[in-house]
Amino acid sequence: MAEESETKQSTVESVMEKISEKIHGHSSSSSDSDSDSDHEKPASPSSVKAKIYRLFGRERPVHHVLGGGKPADVFLWRDKKISAGVLGGATAIWVLFELIEYHLLTLFCHISILSLALMFLWSNAHAFIHKTPPRIPEVHLPEEPFLQVASALTIELNQALKLLRDIASGRNLKKFLMVIAAFWVLSIVGSWCNFLTLFYISFVLLHTVPVFYEKYEDKVDPFAEKAMIEIKKQYAVFDAKVLSKIPKGPLKTKKV
Repeated sequence: MAEESETKQSTVESVMEKISEKIHGHSSSSSDSDSDSDHEKPASPSSVKAKIYRLFGRERPVHHVLGGGKPADVFLWRDKKISAGVLGGATAIWVLFELIEYHLLTLFCHISILSLALMFLWSNAHAFIHKTPPRIPEVHLPEEPFLQVASALTIELNQALKLLRDIASGRNLKKFLMVIAAFWVLSIVGSWCNFLTLFYISFVLLHTVPVFYEKYEDKVDPFAEKAMIEIKKQYAVFDAKVLSKIPKGPLKTKKV
């Protein structure tokens, strides 16, 4: 009887061991399959979105591309009252000088005459009208902002001059054709309107195109990608048929 009970106990223990082995094997296989499925999961939407073509190859939002801060807020109509005020002021200036044909020097002189006359009369008539004289503040312009603007303009001008020098030296035919085409387009636009109208059109475009692009960039970028692909194809054909056949002489280096 004792031997039979020991054999029954050993068989029960072996069965329990087999069951536990099956359970552990199933859990390990499920964990492996889960890890494999994790590896086989598709890329996250952020990584897919990063591969989407953006206009001019930008990787930052439109607000950062425009420099950020208050100017970008004005261009993107973050505060509609300020943006509308700036655009309305530019429109009023354009109407005043372009349509009414008011001259800048004349306007400045008339505003100065009116302001000085009012302040002078008020300062001398305050005793008769029993009012306090006007308090004219002292205006002192700081030098730092003007120096920063001058420094930024100097850097941009130096880069433009360097680019023009590289183009004129015959090192980059593609940039040469692009600059020539840009100057040709500007000359045509300049024959249609004067500088003030051209500046006003550019100002209006800065206040309209970025905000519309930011709103509809998911629709604009695929169209721009197709257009860039087609332009590259046409340029490749033009390069193979025309540009590659133009003889290029060696660049002469000046001896120091």
